[in-house]
Amino acid sequence: MNDCCTTVAMPDVQNTADTRQIAIDKVGIKSIRHPIKIADKTKGIQHTIATFNMYVFLPQHFKGTHMSRFVEILNANEEEISIENFEHLLRDMVLRLEAESGYIEMSFPYFINKSAPVSGVHSLMDYDVTFIGAIEHGHYLHTTKVVIPVTSLCPCSKSISNYGAHNQRSHVTISARTNDFVWIEELVAVAESQASCELFGLLKRPDEKYVTERAYDNPKFVEDMVRDVAAALQRDSRIDSFIVESENFESIHNHSAYAMIERHTS
Repeated sequence: MNDCCTTVAMPDVQNTADTRQIAIDKVGIKSIRHPIKIADKTKGIQHTIATFNMYVFLPQHFKGTHMSRFVEILNANEEEISIENFEHLLRDMVLRLEAESGYIEMSFPYFINKSAPVSGVHSLMDYDVTFIGAIEHGHYLHTTKVVIPVTSLCPCSKSISNYGAHNQRSHVTISARTNDFVWIEELVAVAESQASCELFGLLKRPDEKYVTERAYDNPKFVEDMVRDVAAALQRDSRIDSFIVESENFESIHNHSAYAMIERHTS
């Protein structure tokens, strides 16, 4: 038989035993992009591009995991990845990699069409969203993380100044572990309703007057922001636990103001 036609068995080094007796909590791939579709409260479906991090638990007796299988799992789903089958994707990964625990982080830009408060002109606002899924000993956990940019106006500045008050753009980040479906738009609305004022992609002059005066009439410290958002989330029975963060990018300081609340509601 010709040597070029001979099948040679290739060693599978990753499947060999490891003698160091140290398990690895998370091993996998990071920063791989893939098209997805997300439930949109207004339009039904929104197509976007997500960046995935995918990990599994590796027992102490295995040398390595099969990295190529993570990519195969994504490609097998083509464009069918969505919040509805996110759990299935995670369970498939754990099954194919023969792991007892697995984790997927799916980060993507999400767009909401907003109307300016006075003129009604429409424009898109983008929000950074991450779906975080975990399978731990067969149990599925889901967290939705949304970064919501808003306006905050300083109550102290307003009280001591003869002319106006300093305000700034702020990021309110909500990480909510849920027991039922929660729209991204709902989490955005919670943060925006508790800010000094929400942001818009496009404003006419009457709108600028409105948002400036709205913020002035509704001053919030960074502490106020996280407390007010936390109080609203605690009233939602679909949310088992949450982390609320607020970072104010100060306009009169070269640093940010920050506050965080973490709670388990169930």
